[in-house]
Amino acid sequence: MIDLLRTFLAVVDSGGVTAAATALNMSQAAASQQIKRLEEMFDTRLFARQGRKLVLAPAGERLEAEARRLVAQSDELLASMRAAPFEGEVRFGVPYDIVGSFVPAILRGFARAQPRVQVSLVCEDSRIVLKQLRSGGVDLALTTETECGRHGETLRTDRLVWVGAPGGDAYAKNPLPVSLGAPSCTFRPVAIEALGKIRRDWRAVCEVSRMEPVHAALEADLAVAPLLRSSVPEHFVILGRAAHLPPLPEFRINLYAPPGLSPAARDLADHVRARFSGRPK
Repeated sequence: MIDLLRTFLAVVDSGGVTAAATALNMSQAAASQQIKRLEEMFDTRLFARQGRKLVLAPAGERLEAEARRLVAQSDELLASMRAAPFEGEVRFGVPYDIVGSFVPAILRGFARAQPRVQVSLVCEDSRIVLKQLRSGGVDLALTTETECGRHGETLRTDRLVWVGAPGGDAYAKNPLPVSLGAPSCTFRPVAIEALGKIRRDWRAVCEVSRMEPVHAALEADLAVAPLLRSSVPEHFVILGRAAHLPPLPEFRINLYAPPGLSPAARDLADHVRARFSGRPK
């Protein structure tokens, strides 16, 4: 069952059976057969075709969150049973925009598997995290970028979306009030460029990258903000076409685990990969 769910999630993340099969190191026929078995098991279609890309059918949308939970639990169990005991410290750099969405589950699983390893979490914008990685300030790093650099691997792609308060009207104000993040924020220039393309006047309301003030501005309906779709808290809304805001591009969530890592850091990197890819260590 878990293997079927892994294949299902790989198709969701890659948008097609061929890419999913490559990621999972299996044949396209085998991946297609696993999706078929899963659909037969639930007696429903999980995917629909949209041009050359597969998108989730309603039943697939209902399955996705539960599938990710089950696969993550399975991976954590495998990791805790297979991992060799390490000691020491790992400095882990993560940007503000995804630390709350993904990192708690990673650190919980790693702490159970490696209770003698101390993880020091360093939160900064992706550009600063990468500088610290190059200078030795952190051992490995997650980033959100439009591309992927040397020694990096893309774990997931995610759409940048406009977010606001439920029932709010900040999106309709002129100039548009926007929470843009600090000058080092990777989302900031992308959002400004997108607004410039539609000649939408804007003003900055919050220019820090920490999520607490950004969320506070959104909750008060003082601004809209660009966030990754997967990191949008449930009490906010993703603004659709009716808001007349420009579309935003996809970003990559990248892992940088350069050569020469300690065994403990390599094991933490494996936990990160397992959390995002749905594959066991």
